[in-house]
Amino acid sequence: MAARAEPGYVLLEDGTRFDGQVCGAEGHAVGEVVFTTGMSGYQESVTDPSFAGQLITFTYPHIGNYGVSSGAMESERPWARAAIMREARNSEDAPSAERGWLDWLTDCGVQAISGIDTRTLVCHIREAGAMRGGVFPASIGQREAKALVDSEPPMAGADLARLVTPAQASEHGSGDGPRIAVLDTGIKASMVRELVARGARVTLHPCTSSAAELLATDPDAVFLSNGPGDPAALDYIVETVRSIVGKKPVWGICLGHQLLCRAVGLETFKLPFGHRGANHPVRDLQTGKVEITSQNHGFAAIGPDGGRTIETDEPVRWETDFGAAALSHVNLYDRTVEGLELLDVPGGTVQYHPEAGPGPHDSLYLFDRFLTRIAAA
Repeated sequence: MAARAEPGYVLLEDGTRFDGQVCGAEGHAVGEVVFTTGMSGYQESVTDPSFAGQLITFTYPHIGNYGVSSGAMESERPWARAAIMREARNSEDAPSAERGWLDWLTDCGVQAISGIDTRTLVCHIREAGAMRGGVFPASIGQREAKALVDSEPPMAGADLARLVTPAQASEHGSGDGPRIAVLDTGIKASMVRELVARGARVTLHPCTSSAAELLATDPDAVFLSNGPGDPAALDYIVETVRSIVGKKPVWGICLGHQLLCRAVGLETFKLPFGHRGANHPVRDLQTGKVEITSQNHGFAAIGPDGGRTIETDEPVRWETDFGAAALSHVNLYDRTVEGLELLDVPGGTVQYHPEAGPGPHDSLYLFDRFLTRIAAA
């Protein structure tokens, strides 16, 4: 561990407390406490904008074994507010390492705590649901800490897209490949790299951009990115997407999946504790194959019968405001919707992260499928 290691604790909004040693930046952090099951990729997770407003509990016991590097950054800065770990390490053992994990967290102003019984913490969240909480040094009393936790707004109803979106448009890639307009609600760098590597010319637009502004660039398709917060709080983006569907092919990932669902008239709901990690099995109903996927989301789409789960591996259908839509992917852990395809207008979604940053590469083919369908459209 780093030189700094002093008594501290995690406090959840229901009063549950876990003691450990604070080992990151000075101060405290509050937000929604969630967990992720990846065995590696801790730096990618912390810099993923989808974790904005959250405190990440890592289920893998040793975090920080191989250090950090500029190549593992998914954005320009960390977005998670704290790292909660069983045993934090400050090593720089990887050949590409440029800094120790805890030194880097401290430099970036991110709180961290080690020595936490993360197994019990995760089991508690799985039973009680993701909830607000905080990481505190022992110098902050529990009564004061509880007041700080209670004053934190809940994730339901939170518009965090405005926090992570770029201030202005930027262009990536060159050549004569398809032009992709991205409505950037917190896109990861690895998603941009995967599109550019396939010859696409990508323009990242602020999430406050209007449909007219996006369509004025005459893109070949519109891409809805991942991002943090509650899709039900983003009606201004939903209306933008609604004005684009049917005019251009639209593809959504993670939050983008939820926004496209809402734009065509479907509903979303908050999952009890979300899907976060790099080992989630999903069935692609078009191929029948099971993929091990990387995921990071706390909301999901409601099924065509009004239920929150899908009990069959068949491509069940919704009737949307833009015609029929068919289930394309289903989560094999909890049977929630993982993707759908619009059948009467060009468009589709997946809930998970095919760019695999971090995670397995089972789903990279979805970028090829997306670009093939753009060409067909």
